[in-house]
Amino acid sequence: MSKEIDRQKLLDLMQIYKAHLEKELGAKLDDKPSKPTTREYQEFKAEFLPKHMTLYEKMCGLSERLLKIKPDEKRAAELQEAINITHLSITPSGTVSFSFLMPLAGALFGSLLAYLIFQSTFFVLLFVVGAVAAIKPLGRAPEFIANNWRLKASNQMVLCIFYVVTYMRHTSNLEKAIEFASQHLAPPLSLDMKKVLWDVETEKYSTVKESLDTYLDTWKRWNLEFIESFHLIESSLYEGDEARRLNALDKALDVILDETYEKMLHYAQPILGLVILPLVVSFMEGVRWYHLAFIYNVVLTVVVYYLGKNILSRRPTGYGDTDISEENPELKKYRSILIKVGNDEFQLSPLVISVFVGVILFFIGLSPLIFHAIGFSDFGLGAEDLTNPCGQKYCFLEYRRSATTNIEIGPYGLGAAIASLF
Repeated sequence: MSKEIDRQKLLDLMQIYKAHLEKELGAKLDDKPSKPTTREYQEFKAEFLPKHMTLYEKMCGLSERLLKIKPDEKRAAELQEAINITHLSITPSGTVSFSFLMPLAGALFGSLLAYLIFQSTFFVLLFVVGAVAAIKPLGRAPEFIANNWRLKASNQMVLCIFYVVTYMRHTSNLEKAIEFASQHLAPPLSLDMKKVLWDVETEKYSTVKESLDTYLDTWKRWNLEFIESFHLIESSLYEGDEARRLNALDKALDVILDETYEKMLHYAQPILGLVILPLVVSFMEGVRWYHLAFIYNVVLTVVVYYLGKNILSRRPTGYGDTDISEENPELKKYRSILIKVGNDEFQLSPLVISVFVGVILFFIGLSPLIFHAIGFSDFGLGAEDLTNPCGQKYCFLEYRRSATTNIEIGPYGLGAAIASLF
């Protein structure tokens, strides 16, 4: 009864204070603070989430509007879990629709363009087969992104537990400890920690513990030691004895360190042997050099990348890399090459230099074909040799006519061979 009286007195006091404020400010105060709106949440995402996969999100939304394909319930649940992890603004239907619509469009336009240029069905069939093969990887794109996100976050988990334990050793406050960790970690785990606090501020969950436990449930299949460490940290809040509280915090740090060490010891997944492709039937009639070039330089590259990503996605985590430029914006300029001209300082992206050098090397490698196409006369070095087209022992281009078809083929020259190495 006394508690109800005290509560009523408190409410009366609040009303008196509220009336006084309204009189002083000349404005009516709301009884309850407004909940964050959708716009405020979008501002939160724009501030803390990296602008990744924006084009992918737009393409999934467009595909869903043009050709909506709904996956089955089990598959939809798997995709939704991956989407939640990566904070992507898409739906499972949009993902599946994009995985079918994009290869279909690529097969139509690619095969049509290839047939108009080469007048050959080889690239037409290649685009069709490639489109069919791309359906499954594109349908699993959110899972690939989630795996990449999960791997980056997993590498920061030891640091996360360390920051939380460090803060709670002197201040037993879980909410402040998570905020401290989110401020000192780099994305993506810092974003997850901020999202835990955001869900409490938006009243999605009533307590930090409830929000944190919901987030930890997403790691049950991949990192149980992270969950166990946080549970030990939560248990320290209920310890009355200071020594036992500190012991629980130390135990939380020991658990994640020991389990990470065990994972490193048992990881021996081979990733070699993926770059060897059996020789294509080089002597088969109708096979041209650009067929082999496309298979080796494009198809093989995509296959090796896909297999490599699958293998590396299962590697043990916990090495804990940190990008200090994410924490200190003033250091971001050192990602570029700094060129000082007087008192001015210019930033040049390494990408520009690499593309420039790559284009030069590309044209050097194709120089024998370019010289032959523009009618550049062949030249050579060494002693005189009338059996060679250039009249000397070593030719730069050395194009010859086939004895059977009388078609000019090549280049076979020493200079062309050296230029091709670029």
